[in-house]
Amino acid sequence: MWDERYADPDEYAYGTQPNTFFASEAWRIPDGPVLFLAEGEGRNAVWLAERGHAVTAVDGSAVGLEKARRLAAERGVEIETVHADLASHPIEPGAWAGIVSIFGHLPPDIRREVHRRAASGLRPGGLFLLEAYTPRQLAYGTGGPPTAEMMMDLAGLRAELPGLELLVGQEIERWVEEGRYHSGLAHVVQVVAQAP
Repeated sequence: MWDERYADPDEYAYGTQPNTFFASEAWRIPDGPVLFLAEGEGRNAVWLAERGHAVTAVDGSAVGLEKARRLAAERGVEIETVHADLASHPIEPGAWAGIVSIFGHLPPDIRREVHRRAASGLRPGGLFLLEAYTPRQLAYGTGGPPTAEMMMDLAGLRAELPGLELLVGQEIERWVEEGRYHSGLAHVVQVVAQAP
């Protein structure tokens, strides 16, 4: 599915600008390497690389990652890309200053395990940043997966990120304008969580 969504060489499915929540909170990420989960065509990773971070983008779509490398080259930065299934991709414990998941919707069992690995993958003081659609998004029809089980809520995320302190944790309605597939009023959950 994702290779098909990213197949048009002249269009970025979710645009080339960073997610606005991520961009507004990225200043909190301490110096050090940052891991992007389900990063697709690279808009967030490239933006952070432009600000001096070493970034690694992981995604299951080779087509998306090729476009991410192209976007990085056009912007004069380098990013590392890893073509992998998040269900089995290891996250090295204590390795990352930041881990970012922007609309990284996964089946619940896989998501819980990925979030557990992400929580343990942070260095002391490292940050996990996430924005995702909540189940209420189904009524909006402006983006996101077709089933509630693929979406997230704040209570569930608290349980899935053991040991992290929530600096930001909210469910809100907001306008999302990110390419063809995320467009319009939406209901999202936003999290910035810090490792002790």
